[in-house]
Amino acid sequence: MKSLPLHQLYKSCVLKDLPFKTTRQLEPLAEIVGQNRAQEAVRFALAMPHGGYNVYAVGRNGLGKRTMMLRYLEHHVDTEQQSHDWCYVANFEEPRVPKLLQLPGGKGTQLKQDMEKLMSRLVKVIPQTFDSDSFLERSEQLKNEYAQKQEEELEKVATQAKRKKVRLTVSTPGGYRLVAMNGEEPHTAETFQALTQEQRDKFEDSINKLEKRLRQALRKIADWEQEYAEKQQALNQETLEGISGHQIDELIEKYKDLSGVVGYLEAVRADLVENLDIFLEDNDEQAAIAYASLDKKMPRRYLVNLLVHQKTNEVPVVVEDNPTYHNLFGYVENVTYKGTVFTDFSLIRPGSLHRANGGYLLMDAIKVLEQPFVWDGLKRALRSRSLQINSLEREMTLSGTISIEPEAVPLDVKIVLFGDRETWLLLQEYDSEFAELFRVTADFENEMYRTDDSQLLYAKFIASLVVEKKLLHCSNKAVARIIEHSARMAEHQNRLSLHAADIANLLRESDFWARQAKARLITEVHVERALESARYRSSRIRDQFYDSIRDGSTLVTTTGTCVGQVNALSVLSTGGFEFGLSNRVTATCYYGDGGVMDIERDVKLGGNLHSKGVMILTSWLSSLFAVEDPMHLSASLTFEQNYGEVEGDSASLAELCALVSSLSGVPVRQDLAITGSVNQFGEVQPIGGVNEKVEGFFATCQLKGGLTGTQGVVVPATNVQNLMLDSEVVQAVREDKFAVYAVSHVEEAIALLLGRPAGKADKKGRYPKQSVFGIIQQRLEKMREHERQEHAKEEHKDPSIH
Repeated sequence: MKSLPLHQLYKSCVLKDLPFKTTRQLEPLAEIVGQNRAQEAVRFALAMPHGGYNVYAVGRNGLGKRTMMLRYLEHHVDTEQQSHDWCYVANFEEPRVPKLLQLPGGKGTQLKQDMEKLMSRLVKVIPQTFDSDSFLERSEQLKNEYAQKQEEELEKVATQAKRKKVRLTVSTPGGYRLVAMNGEEPHTAETFQALTQEQRDKFEDSINKLEKRLRQALRKIADWEQEYAEKQQALNQETLEGISGHQIDELIEKYKDLSGVVGYLEAVRADLVENLDIFLEDNDEQAAIAYASLDKKMPRRYLVNLLVHQKTNEVPVVVEDNPTYHNLFGYVENVTYKGTVFTDFSLIRPGSLHRANGGYLLMDAIKVLEQPFVWDGLKRALRSRSLQINSLEREMTLSGTISIEPEAVPLDVKIVLFGDRETWLLLQEYDSEFAELFRVTADFENEMYRTDDSQLLYAKFIASLVVEKKLLHCSNKAVARIIEHSARMAEHQNRLSLHAADIANLLRESDFWARQAKARLITEVHVERALESARYRSSRIRDQFYDSIRDGSTLVTTTGTCVGQVNALSVLSTGGFEFGLSNRVTATCYYGDGGVMDIERDVKLGGNLHSKGVMILTSWLSSLFAVEDPMHLSASLTFEQNYGEVEGDSASLAELCALVSSLSGVPVRQDLAITGSVNQFGEVQPIGGVNEKVEGFFATCQLKGGLTGTQGVVVPATNVQNLMLDSEVVQAVREDKFAVYAVSHVEEAIALLLGRPAGKADKKGRYPKQSVFGIIQQRLEKMREHERQEHAKEEHKDPSIH
């Protein structure tokens, strides 16, 4: 069999396919390369005006899901859409339920500034005006009018009483007494008792009449007092209107298109009169609370709490990296003043859902699910399309403190969750509402087809990373090397990996080595250096395994031949770094019932897939050699020097060759290693990690005394497309020091490893005598013949045996 030619071991990126000298000449991509399916899903979801069309972006970390979303939103968002500011203001009628104002983008800041300007003026002007001579004069006049009327009315009652020898006395404010007089002095109990019955009755009658008269007078006084209060109020209102009326009118005119703001300003106008004392008394409490809550020192009652403000009319795009309950839904702060916990509408703080309202909110699915109460709260908000600010304590009913209940914010937001496939499947399975709320799945590809056009697209993608990360530009050879490395990552000659994070890391590290060398461009030398450096940093455990091969503690033979012993190949992974190792598989056979004992399975070191592979090769052997007669040869298989679990069926071809060698007694070449799985028809099936496996045996051969020129690796023919071998291996093949063979059937592998044809059966089912299968067939027939002879002897001795 011929070994594979060089062009099948490594698909180079030809420079003529890259029509540029450096990435500086390329237009950076605005999109993420190769994610057309995900992009279409996102475009559809964002264009859908109905609820429930939120997006779940599926794919492993590093595929550029977030970058793609942000770039897409940056370029495709409808800027005609109106963005909004949201404000909370005092509800003067129901202080526990602050009012919500919705304003066009930018207007909220204006309203807040206008109110602050108005209030800072009133704080100065109101005390001055209400302390001025003209106001005090008018106020005093009203007071005097009322006092005079009160005095006159009481004087009438007092005069009437005097005629009846009764005195009207004022004991406390509002407390009046009618006392019978004895000359100039009030009667004492004794003197009153000394009077005749007639005199006493006369006094009592007079006092009863006077009491009625007094009650009438007091009712009049109460009416006048009310009148005085109303006149004083009217005076206050008139004075206040003089100071603030025109300014409030100007504001009403300014915001006339916004009915909510106009209603609020009218309410402020009415409330100012009711709460003048806020401005007239020097209130330390207000100042302390303002200081504690980092607000301006002004009446808190008239603050505008600007919850969300948009500087421009752009649609908000918010990325929430820490989606805790409060970060997402907002919360109400508290201020402690003199041991009292205080809160009001001005201490309501927004969450990222408020900031993203009218736009897009991007979050990591696992982070959302990890936070208590967040997932339920998010679903509730999306279902009700409104955003209620509830403290987490109340959500958990841990606290019964008095708090405020702000009006709910109408919610119009598209949520984009990023997560892996496992989380997505779990949510689909266990959350019935998930599919209703996240109707669109953006499924991100791991790789793309490698064509001339896609290579140029990939080069533009590299150029966009260079520009975005502010790195040195790459030469076309550096781009070619990165494309080749990408194909190696995708483990396919005709695919390119879309793992943007890995490519970005490679570019950063190449940029580092280029700058170290004071180069102006990243060249293929710097890319190679970055790859070597990354490999060296991660290869400590691999080198320990290699040391054990070098010093002979791991038994591996790379020359000569041996019966029942094959070099199989495995892949080990240590935290993202994978490498191949050579493993010795041995088989022994002995007289028995034709079964194959898998030692790995029996000692519970073999995984399910490995055990399946051994069972398949057992059935293949039986279908060849035990169709009509039983096999009297049993065999046992094992991985030598393996002290951990074996999983996967990629060694089943090696195990089969070891078995065939053991059954036939034909020795196996030790300078070849083999990998591949087999099916029940003896066809060789593809396996994973083919590059690492070939390189692993190549390294083993170098460690065990160097390359002899006959050494090589046998791989499944279906894996040839996955070969992107290390330059060192390719160079050894070029120099005829190493070879890679491809096989598609067990017979080809046996012919290669055992050095003679496996053999093809004739019409009678006979294999050629010198073929491997012929030797096994003859051996089994001898055993069967021997078995028959033994049976005949037994029958001859004892005729009762049938």
